[in-house]
Amino acid sequence: MVGNIIENNMATISGKVVSNVEFSHEVYGEGFYYFMLEVPRLSDSCDRIPVTISERLTSKEKLAVGTIIEVEGQFRSYNSYNSEGNKLLLTVFARDIVFLEDEKKIKNPNQIYLNGFICKRPIYRTTPFGREITDILLAVNRPYNKSDYIPCIAWGRNARFSEKLSVGDNIKIWGRIQSRTYQKKLESGEVINKVAYEVSVSKMEIAGKDEDDGGGDNSDM
Repeated sequence: MVGNIIENNMATISGKVVSNVEFSHEVYGEGFYYFMLEVPRLSDSCDRIPVTISERLTSKEKLAVGTIIEVEGQFRSYNSYNSEGNKLLLTVFARDIVFLEDEKKIKNPNQIYLNGFICKRPIYRTTPFGREITDILLAVNRPYNKSDYIPCIAWGRNARFSEKLSVGDNIKIWGRIQSRTYQKKLESGEVINKVAYEVSVSKMEIAGKDEDDGGGDNSDM
């Protein structure tokens, strides 16, 4: 049962450590740390993705800024409560780590597969440039009756396909994890920069069906 649930959420990201390793939390005497990994895109840009790792996988001293690594794990969510209210935080929870000699060793730097259930009505929209987008919130089960809530974005043909899906539908998604900067205006009028993390969908299908939408626009935004 646990093995099947782990297979519902599989992510692999490769890149350069670009922040100091900080203490995150402790569970039954096991310490966990987090840091930011700069993951290259097909274009000249990159994504900065948060990673959470157990002290049992590697020592924090080995994760110095500039270190090139490959991380295999799961894309997880958890709730953070602060003065701004309840916020959904996302991180790649590492299950394995490989140290690479240099960035030339990176082949497929950003891949994710999710099998979950739509838990909010998909929202279809178009950008000012006419691109079609559908926002999806996917609930992915994991052990001990917990779920991760993963924001996903479908483009083009996939956007039109997913617009018709309903809450409770079980779907499979392939894509990549992306970071996106946006601006938020506070009540005081101050505008601050924020970062959102989500899965950019390259392929999707209804779970249990052989046919899918044939893939869609694989955006590199």
